[in-house]
Amino acid sequence: AAPLQLGSPTAVVKPFYEHVGLELDPAQRSHFADPAKSVLDKSDTLRKSGQGECLDPNMALDNAAYDGAEILNSLKTIEVIKGDEAKVVVAFVVAGNPHRLEWKFRKVDGDWKITDLLSVTGEWALSQYQCE
Repeated sequence: AAPLQLGSPTAVVKPFYEHVGLELDPAQRSHFADPAKSVLDKSDTLRKSGQGECLDPNMALDNAAYDGAEILNSLKTIEVIKGDEAKVVVAFVVAGNPHRLEWKFRKVDGDWKITDLLSVTGEWALSQYQCE
């Protein structure tokens, strides 16, 4: 495998597989742009209001049961960049079940920002959540 390029879309995605639930951490919001950022911000507001959770705590894992070693051992990524847009397709296996997600990116002020997260397996998209 080629070495990971600092700041590349794949480098932005990798920590979300090393630290479960990282996508819900407000300290990570700088890695996101709309529409994903708005959904995450609304989720934060809802959580702070005490009215519950809007988003699953392990979206990056396609809501699968977490087995860090199994995921990291089977994790494969494919990065495609077209101009100021990119996507990283992530595939892994948990308990014999394959999962595939697509992270969408847009270049904002020279940095790659996550604009959406889609589950090809589970047929959901972060941008479709209404956290209100």
